[in-house]
Amino acid sequence: MIIVALNIAAIAIALALLCNGWRLFRGPALGDRILALDTMVINVIALILLIGMIGGSSPYFEAALLLAMVGFVSTVAYCKFLLRGDIVE
Repeated sequence: MIIVALNIAAIAIALALLCNGWRLFRGPALGDRILALDTMVINVIALILLIGMIGGSSPYFEAALLLAMVGFVSTVAYCKFLLRGDIVE
């Protein structure tokens, strides 16, 4: 029963990724595209965690943690670049 719920959750997150991809390519403003990309990173983290729970393997959790750190730093760096024109002051 738990596996069925995890598979349904994985399908829902995959659909959310498709919606984020649509917003990424269609977004009217650059800020919308940045938010879509950041949300895609969060959805991929959730999908990796679900795959780890379904398979019962722990390296997926470490990969999700690394992706979370890289996603946060890249979002901050990209927003800083858009606001100031450079990343490092």
